[in-house]
Amino acid sequence: MARETSKLNRQVLDALAPADGERVLEIGFGHGRTIVDAARLAPTARFAGIDISPDAKRVAARRCRDLIEAGRVELRSGDAATLPWDTESFDAAYSVHTIYFWPEPATQLAEARRILRRGGRLVLGLRERSDEAIARFPASTYRFYSNDEVAGLLAAAGFAAIETRHATSGGDLRIVTALALGMRTASPA
Repeated sequence: MARETSKLNRQVLDALAPADGERVLEIGFGHGRTIVDAARLAPTARFAGIDISPDAKRVAARRCRDLIEAGRVELRSGDAATLPWDTESFDAAYSVHTIYFWPEPATQLAEARRILRRGGRLVLGLRERSDEAIARFPASTYRFYSNDEVAGLLAAAGFAAIETRHATSGGDLRIVTALALGMRTASPA
């Protein structure tokens, strides 16, 4: 899996451009290689990650051991539908090849918006819905979305400046970038 996705992961990190001093979240860290690569790009940034799989956390924790001990990486097991971090506590977030598995992607994207500061960056790496993707991957596991569907989900979750571009690592692979709008506040009663 890591070799298969490494080019797209690198392109997502290039689009994200983590900077020193930032706090960055990876949603679905899997093997942990991408969070290690991100930490190399921004040596004073701090990173956090969440993955639904406790096994992934064990694997990634071994890979990130030095970064965890240095206080630069925090890994958690859990569902991205309920992120365990404070509102507006991250400067940027990214996720690669995970949107297909979210039962209600609107929920995960709203949570990503919640944890991002106003103007915070979100970058998604994904396979766009295509006949080829549908034929190659089991529909019982994967749910693919068109570019317009992803843009609509992001806009509804509170993102703007949504841009989609082809990834050079594959025909139906896309990189989607978006910026977090200000948080919605309840109107006075």
